[in-house]
Amino acid sequence: MTERIPARIIDSVDPSKPIRLTPAQAGGPIHTRSFSGLYRNLRLFGTGLLFLLYFGTVWLNWEGRQAVLWDIGKQQFHIFGATFWPQDFILLSALLIIAAFGLFFITVLAGRVWCGYACPQSIWTWLFMWSEKVTEGDRSQRIKLDAAPWSAAKVLRRSAKHALWLAISLATALTFVGYFTPIRELALDLFTLQTGLTAGFWLFFFTAATYINAGWLREKVCLHMCPYSRFQSVMFDADTLMVSYDASRGENRGARRKDIDHRAQGLGDCIDCTLCVQVCPTGIDIRDGLQLDCISCGACIDVCNEVMDKMNYPRGLLRYTSENALQGGRTRLLRPRLVGYATALLVMIGAFGWALAERPLLSLDVTKDRTLYRENSQGQIENMYSLKVINKTQQHRQYAVSLGEGPFQLHGVREISLAPGEIVNLPLSVALVESEPGRGLSRSLDFELRDLSDPASVVRADSTFVAPAGR
Repeated sequence: MTERIPARIIDSVDPSKPIRLTPAQAGGPIHTRSFSGLYRNLRLFGTGLLFLLYFGTVWLNWEGRQAVLWDIGKQQFHIFGATFWPQDFILLSALLIIAAFGLFFITVLAGRVWCGYACPQSIWTWLFMWSEKVTEGDRSQRIKLDAAPWSAAKVLRRSAKHALWLAISLATALTFVGYFTPIRELALDLFTLQTGLTAGFWLFFFTAATYINAGWLREKVCLHMCPYSRFQSVMFDADTLMVSYDASRGENRGARRKDIDHRAQGLGDCIDCTLCVQVCPTGIDIRDGLQLDCISCGACIDVCNEVMDKMNYPRGLLRYTSENALQGGRTRLLRPRLVGYATALLVMIGAFGWALAERPLLSLDVTKDRTLYRENSQGQIENMYSLKVINKTQQHRQYAVSLGEGPFQLHGVREISLAPGEIVNLPLSVALVESEPGRGLSRSLDFELRDLSDPASVVRADSTFVAPAGR
C-alpha cells in the first residue's frame, strides 16, 4: 500500500523552485570542492603536526633502541627513557580516563572540534580526498568522471587513485605495527618479502582497515560506527560553541546582483550559492540547523566568508557561536558543567603526574613453594620461596634482600645484580629460629628489597610462613 504524503508537506513545497537534495540525502559519493581559509589552514597545521608525531616518532632511537616501542614479547613498553611493565598498566587506564574527560571538556566548550581537527578518521579522510583531487581533478571533474563511460583515461585515473590510497594505507599500517615490532627490521622484512606470519597478518589487516575506512566508508564511520557522534549531543548546552547559520541575518535566501540593495528586495545575506554544501565532507546543508552529521570542521565557514567578502557583506553568516548568542544573548564560558570538567581534569592530571614521578622502578613479587614446610639439618622449620625481581630502570643495579622484623633467618643469595630491564627468579629459604608456643600454623612474613645505589629505593612484599602447631 502506497504511503500518502501529508498535505501540509505538499503545501510547503514551492513549485517554482526545484527540490535540491544534499549529497548526504542523495546517498551517492560526496565530492568536496577545493577552498581556502583560516580554519582550513588551522586544520592543515594541526594535521601536519599529528602526521609528524605519528610517522616520525617510530623512527627515533634512544640509547641504542627504538625510542617508543611496545615490546609484547618482553612485556615492556618503552617511551624514550622510561620503561613500563604490565604492573604499570593502571597508569595506562588512568591516562585513558584523563583523555576521556579531556574530550568531554572540549565537547562542552566547542562541540565536535575533535572530530573536525584531530580525529584520525577525519584526518585520513581529508588525506584520501586530497589524493582524489591529485589523480582525478577537482570536484566538477570528479563528478564528470563518475558519470563518464569506462575508458582508458578513466581506468588510468582510477588506478592511480587507488594505488595512492593503498600506498598511504600501507605506510599507515607499517608505522602502526612498527610501534609493536622494531620498525627498521619490519620495514626491511617487508621490502625483502620475508615478513613473518603474525606481522604480515597485522600489516594486511591495518592496510585494509585504513583503505576501507578512509577510502570507502568515510563519513559513514562518523554517522553509524562512532559512539562519540551518538552521545556528544547530550553534552551540548546553550553556551556550547558550534558551527551555526545565522538565519535571522541570512533569510530570505536568493541570488542577486552585487550592486543592489538586497534588503530592499526582502533578501537576507545568503545568496544561496550552496558552496557551504559543496565543501562539506559529510555532505550536509548546515543551514538546516545543527545535525548529527556535522563534524565542526569549519569548511563551510571558510567558503562562506569568501563569498561574503566578494559581496561586501560582513563575515560571520556561518560561524562558531552558541545558541544563546544566536538568540541575541551572551555566551558564558564559565559555567558549572565546564568548570566541573576542568577541575576534575586538572586534579586527574596532577594525580597522574605524581603517580608517574613516584612510580617504583623496582618490582618484587613473592611466591611460596607448594610444600608447606620442612625441617633442616639444624632442626629448624624452613619454608621455601621464589622471589621475582624486576629492574625497571635503564641502568645496571645491585640489590640486597632482607627480612622484616620477626623470628626468622634468611638462607640463600642475599645480593643480586640485574641488567637494565632484567627479570630474575630468586629461590630462597626462610627458617624459624625462635619457637613461639601457642601460635597457630601460619605467621606473617615480610621481604624487603633495597637498591644499594639508592637506599631510599625500597620495595616490600608480604607472604606467609607455615610451621607445625606449637613451634
